[in-house]
Amino acid sequence: MSETVVPDSEHRGLVARLPQFPRDLAQLARFDRPIGWWLLFWPCVFGVWLAGAGWQLPLLGWLLLGAIAMRGAGCVYNDIVDADLDRKVARTAARPVASGRISKKTAWGWLVALSLIGLVVLLQLRPEAQLVALASLALVAAYPFMKRITWWPQAWLGMVFNWGLLVGWTQLRFDNWDALAAIYAGCICWVIGFDTIYALQDREDDALVGIKSSALRMGERVHAGVGLFYGATICLWGLGIWLYRPDWLALLALAPVALHLVWQVATLDPANPANPLERFRSNRLAGALMAAACFVVGNA
Repeated sequence: MSETVVPDSEHRGLVARLPQFPRDLAQLARFDRPIGWWLLFWPCVFGVWLAGAGWQLPLLGWLLLGAIAMRGAGCVYNDIVDADLDRKVARTAARPVASGRISKKTAWGWLVALSLIGLVVLLQLRPEAQLVALASLALVAAYPFMKRITWWPQAWLGMVFNWGLLVGWTQLRFDNWDALAAIYAGCICWVIGFDTIYALQDREDDALVGIKSSALRMGERVHAGVGLFYGATICLWGLGIWLYRPDWLALLALAPVALHLVWQVATLDPANPANPLERFRSNRLAGALMAAACFVVGNA
């Protein structure tokens, strides 16, 4: 692998100490890359804390477990579907299925095991929230194929990754759909922005093998493009908060996350292979700042 390519997995921490086979399973589910489940979990927190029912720590614990398991299951499914494409991209060629270290049959078994954990979490929810959670399965199943169909697979990912917002909300209440819709739309724009940053790592390889992405579509205007989607994110989040609680002071809760997104765009350097990955990972903090804003607005 070229020194200019940021590795898909750096095998740090506990995962690095595992024997080869369990390490491959852990890598297949991206347990060595927790940023993914953080980004899946934070929208769940948005929905729970904005609902105004307090901390709800037991519920958040279940949702965290679900985020880890289902993010892992989604990654396994994605790697099964994309094995042939992954072999052609430098950053992903060493993934367990693409490299042949894990067979597709074994990967399917691992997918089922992770899904069973998700089922346990599902059974902890009220029936309305269960139905909302199950409705996401069609979106999840279709996602790996979007990069073959549209230049904007990040928009589809945004619908998938933020479904936990709807689950967390419907677990606690069943109203204020206009506010929730605006927050959800803002979350989709947020994902388009940060996943475009992530896709900058693969632009050359993606172009060669025919994978479509917003990073390729934006081309040299990626700073403006990401800035536009992040701007839409804050505007839609602000609209959602206003519809939920029409108070100018409530909007100030968005200031920290807005400044953080401005920092991401201002310091983004597509020419530095490590920079986009660092900016992408910083969205763990962006999610935490938005979660804090939701708690303040929902519970103050």
